[in-house]
Amino acid sequence: MKRKRGGEEEGMDIVWQTPANPPHPHDYVFRNGIRFVRPYYFEFIAHVKNRWAGKTIVDLFAEEFKGRPYDYYVSAVKCGRIQVDGEIVSVSYVVKPSQKISHFLHRHEPPVMACDVVILQKEPDVLTICKPASVPLLRRYTHAVNIGRTLLLAFFKLSMAWHLYFVSKNAFWRRDKWLLILARNAAKADIFRQQIEAGLVHKQYIAKVVGEFPENELIVDANIDYNAREGRSTAEVRDSPKGKAASTKFTRISTNGTQSIVLCEPITGRTHQIRVHLQYSGHPIANDMLYLSEQTVDRSVKGWSADRSARISNVSLTSDLDEVLNACEENSNEDFSIDPMCTNCPNLAPKGYDGDEDALWLHCIRYTGPGWTYECPYPDWAKLV
Repeated sequence: MKRKRGGEEEGMDIVWQTPANPPHPHDYVFRNGIRFVRPYYFEFIAHVKNRWAGKTIVDLFAEEFKGRPYDYYVSAVKCGRIQVDGEIVSVSYVVKPSQKISHFLHRHEPPVMACDVVILQKEPDVLTICKPASVPLLRRYTHAVNIGRTLLLAFFKLSMAWHLYFVSKNAFWRRDKWLLILARNAAKADIFRQQIEAGLVHKQYIAKVVGEFPENELIVDANIDYNAREGRSTAEVRDSPKGKAASTKFTRISTNGTQSIVLCEPITGRTHQIRVHLQYSGHPIANDMLYLSEQTVDRSVKGWSADRSARISNVSLTSDLDEVLNACEENSNEDFSIDPMCTNCPNLAPKGYDGDEDALWLHCIRYTGPGWTYECPYPDWAKLV
């Protein structure tokens, strides 16, 4: 996987995905509308960095890879699942710079919603899709059968020779649905990159927010201060020394007095910008538990249950998708192999997964550039009653 960074602004990266082997239906397990990946074995390989040198092999893993307890790493070294330069070592072994360390583990991928990956438009050098909420774009996991590109290969039998350049934010994980533009060749991707860097590409989103949003156009100018440790942002006054300058234009589309559908047009692109600016305006996204205040939670969850399975409007799909899904369902009842040393087993999902895969009521609906526009249908939750 290679990554070409564009500007600092959110949404300004063009990312190249290398081809991946399409998953087999047996790789999936479906439970309660969630697509799980059947756990598999994988050998993680890295080389000792200078700052790791001088640590024991157990301390290195315990301090740098905190997803598993210390005792697990002791056992993994003793039984040879963790090795140095291909050799079994003692738990007190001190690592040296540039040595190869390997960790043979039982990998559990995060699950995603079992939604369709819908192809909206297919052109000779451009493909547009509607990425379901929770499906990551990039290959955080080597097997990576739950990433957007791999699902496209599997469900629509696209050519393995396709080199897809994602013209969007290089996010691993998004709770909102996303209109994705994928260039089929480097030349087209470079054209998109130049237009983005020149500020010629305009993005529009819709959101379902709490309360009756103001009728007149609203522009929020508030700095965005992102806290990586907490995984959330805060809005600061414009002249605050904290955060980065950010601006978003909002226009009300409809309201029922309790909730509103709002068109969101980010002028800048900061982490969680739309979500934070809506919160700052007093109208947070109605199911955004990260940014809802205690005062708005009760109002926001009203009617949530009816929308929990929100899907995009009906779009015709190929029969290939039904065939794959039916095969997956047939295999869903089969047991997977339990690894006695695995800290995630006997669960399908990795440790820390909270089971919350509801789609955030924020949806990118339109990209516009010089002489072109790509858009996708409104989701079902955008229909207020």
